[in-house]
Amino acid sequence: MALQLWETLKEAITAYTGLSPATFFTVLALLWAVYYVATGLFGSSDDHINQRSMAFEEQMEPLPPPVQLGEITEEELKQYDGSDSKKPLLMAIKGQIYDVSQSRMFYGPGGPYALFAGKDASRALAKMSFEEKDLTGDISGLGPFELDALQDWEYKFMSKYVKVGSIKKTTVPVTEGDASGEASGAAETDTKQTEQTEDGPSQTPVTESEEKSSPADTKEE
Repeated sequence: MALQLWETLKEAITAYTGLSPATFFTVLALLWAVYYVATGLFGSSDDHINQRSMAFEEQMEPLPPPVQLGEITEEELKQYDGSDSKKPLLMAIKGQIYDVSQSRMFYGPGGPYALFAGKDASRALAKMSFEEKDLTGDISGLGPFELDALQDWEYKFMSKYVKVGSIKKTTVPVTEGDASGEASGAAETDTKQTEQTEDGPSQTPVTESEEKSSPADTKEE
């Protein structure tokens, strides 16, 4: 029975494909091998993509709500430049500090604007500069177009990010020694001016009659 089926199958293969049974099965085996390799490659790539997406989702944890910091110094602001993933990502513009953690891909490490993070980058934003010397809040000497650009940046920050504080303005304290030194210096200046006035040529000029007095007049007296 099995032999009859085999003979019938061989006749059918030859009739429908025009190939011998050996050639037919060889082609069939090659097709199966190609299919197996192809499915293995695509399957592994899909698994790899799924693993990467799962890892990315694990890293992208929900952002904590912004924390109000109040007034901090520029030195303290540097701690929030994104180097510590446990701290919020902060940036300041015109002395006002904003939480830009939601845009970590731009302002975080490796982002195109990463050098602005943890700083007041008002001047750099106004000039669209990436130079170290422009990473400051000093906007003196900027032109009208640069000030307009800075204003646009500020509006964008105000509408998109939460303000969490401001930069504390540092003033140089005047010590008592400096004040007394300035006072003593002023006093010395006044004293010198007074001495010059007192020691100056203020003698009464000799009159013409006294200069013209002759020895003869003296003898007559």
